[in-house]
Amino acid sequence: MDTREALRLAQEQDLDLVLVGPNADPPVARIMDYSKWRYEQQMAEKEARKKAKRTEVKSIKFRVKIDEHDYQTKLGHIKRFLQEGHKVKVTIMFRGREVAHPELGRGSSTAWPRTSRTWPWWR
Repeated sequence: MDTREALRLAQEQDLDLVLVGPNADPPVARIMDYSKWRYEQQMAEKEARKKAKRTEVKSIKFRVKIDEHDYQTKLGHIKRFLQEGHKVKVTIMFRGREVAHPELGRGSSTAWPRTSRTWPWWR
């Protein structure tokens, strides 16, 4: 169809002539209400953003001399964060003279991954 004729048809229908495929041979145009189409596209994008799953990096800090109950509480937090689909960053903090004994931290750093292997959903 000729471009002038397509423009005339679009004006008669009070619509827009939109170039859909400019790289095609011949170029492809469509008669539509462009503002309505653009509005619908924006609403679809907004809805997709609402439904998109957001993952956060949750941070858990362990001390070298952590009590068993505190350790289990933090493990529960880690488990909950992972089940919710978040990523977890585990930090072992040293204070004062603890910095001189990094081997104490190695025991803590290897304990929780061993525990997490027993979780049935964590593989």
